[in-house]
Amino acid sequence: MVSVLSIQPTPNPNAFKFVVDALLWPGTKSVTRSSDAKGFSIAEQLFAIDGVDTLFFCDRFVTVSMKPSADWRAVHEATTRALEDFESPYGNAAAQAAPGVSAAVPTTVSLSPGEQALLDRINAVLDDRIRPALAGDGGGLEVLGLDGKTLLIRYQGACGSCPSSIGGTLMAIQNLLQAEVDEELAVVSA
Repeated sequence: MVSVLSIQPTPNPNAFKFVVDALLWPGTKSVTRSSDAKGFSIAEQLFAIDGVDTLFFCDRFVTVSMKPSADWRAVHEATTRALEDFESPYGNAAAQAAPGVSAAVPTTVSLSPGEQALLDRINAVLDDRIRPALAGDGGGLEVLGLDGKTLLIRYQGACGSCPSSIGGTLMAIQNLLQAEVDEELAVVSA
């Protein structure tokens, strides 16, 4: 059984991060619709809770974003119960998902060797400096593609609907990538 170690607020007023003592998912997984939860038992259970809007799994935590009309106390209690009744298929083994945290460019996109090298450098900076900070706040970042010098990203978890992610965080990511990777990079959120 899984134990909930803490329930943490996030910068997003509609999301809370539930930290547990077992691996929920190796790496990251964003579940934005109940239909996407099919076959992922804990996600199915959490989406059955009235008021749950989206889920973001990252190793030993899940961020639950709630609808504005949700009864916060009921969602917290039901989420805690569902998590504590869940038996992780991964057991309490240490998370070994660091390489899986980065999001790959969709396979339908063909990149030149130079573009792939640029994307690899971008993901290295994101993995080292950005994704851990976002995970600390219950969120994540997926790279959707690279078009020339424009990087298309999607925020996940608490960051997905957080007002600060579109403004300040996006600009901070762009500034960091311009300083450490290529000064011509532009970052656009989907």
